[in-house]
Amino acid sequence: MSNDVYVVGTDMIKFGRFPEKTVPELGAQAALMALDDCGLTIQDMQALYSGNLFEASAGVGQRILREIGQTGIPVVNTANACATGATAFREGWMAIKAGVYDIVLCVGSEQMGSGLLGGGSGSKGIPTEGLLGSGTMPSVFAHVGLEHTRKYGTTFEQFAKVSVKNHHHSTLNPKAMYQKETPLEEVMGAEMISYPNTKLMCSVNVDGSAAAVLCSEKKARELGLMGRAVKVRASALSSDPYTPRNIAMMDFNAVTRLAAKTAYEMAGLGPDAVDLIELHDCFATAEIVHYENLGICKDGEAGRLIDTGVTQLGGRIPVNVSGGLLSKGHPLGATGIANIYEVTTHLRGEAGGRQVEGARIGLTHVVGAGSACAVHILEKA
Repeated sequence: MSNDVYVVGTDMIKFGRFPEKTVPELGAQAALMALDDCGLTIQDMQALYSGNLFEASAGVGQRILREIGQTGIPVVNTANACATGATAFREGWMAIKAGVYDIVLCVGSEQMGSGLLGGGSGSKGIPTEGLLGSGTMPSVFAHVGLEHTRKYGTTFEQFAKVSVKNHHHSTLNPKAMYQKETPLEEVMGAEMISYPNTKLMCSVNVDGSAAAVLCSEKKARELGLMGRAVKVRASALSSDPYTPRNIAMMDFNAVTRLAAKTAYEMAGLGPDAVDLIELHDCFATAEIVHYENLGICKDGEAGRLIDTGVTQLGGRIPVNVSGGLLSKGHPLGATGIANIYEVTTHLRGEAGGRQVEGARIGLTHVVGAGSACAVHILEKA
């Protein structure tokens, strides 16, 4: 019997604003939905891996168990910027891969505040925020986009088309925060946040949770769960390898390329074999550069990819058919597992109106400030 690991249950709540609920209550809701998806209970789980960023020191995983059953299983809490949920998922995958457990529960949850992310300047030395540019996320990803424009001539309109595409996709996803078409002129005419990203080209701050049940092949067969199982063919996590630009700012490109290379090598396949992708479109400019970072086109060709519809539903390689972070929403600790849920749903052929027909291989990607990047490759069993 192989030591392959499978997703046998997964689900997410509809993303939105839930000020009346606590973070553990949100996490518990998704956990129970994922357990129901495979017909199991918390009593069947051998460990819990919980991803949450803003309450990282508050034992969110243990508090989730108070909601769904304190069975005494080990709990591991993770915090890893926007890769938090994916890191929790990966820790669960590694524990099964190592033979420590046969079945575990992974949960990502977050309750977001309002306002900008990033921009802190540390407690020592001269504060750089506002003096040497800005470390706020809109500013950082504006810089990323403008650098792509400088090198390859990518236009404001091409960046805006990413938002049009992803908002259209989300009209087909009942669990997305928004189900609203945004025509190109509306996206380009929206309030400018940090050129070239307008308000409709920025991810949506929402609360949310998602969960997945991971299982060894041996256990999945014992439980009769192979019928809807999805194999985790690769799990890669990277930090930012040093480059001279690190002196000024983090490099979201290098960290993504490193994780993607590792994942493709682990899976034994290349980007040409991938049927759909959920990638980290925290801003429209980010999706454009990640087309190249994930290898689905050559450097400098990302603008043409969005122009020709390659990445829209029905195209050669659909990207963010969930609506992505731009329209589905981006609760930081939940996003990584929500992406796993989306791709798994397509590989099972259960995505309804947004189904990517014939999908057999899917890829998920998240990248956070710091930097941390996680790439997973999933395969229909």
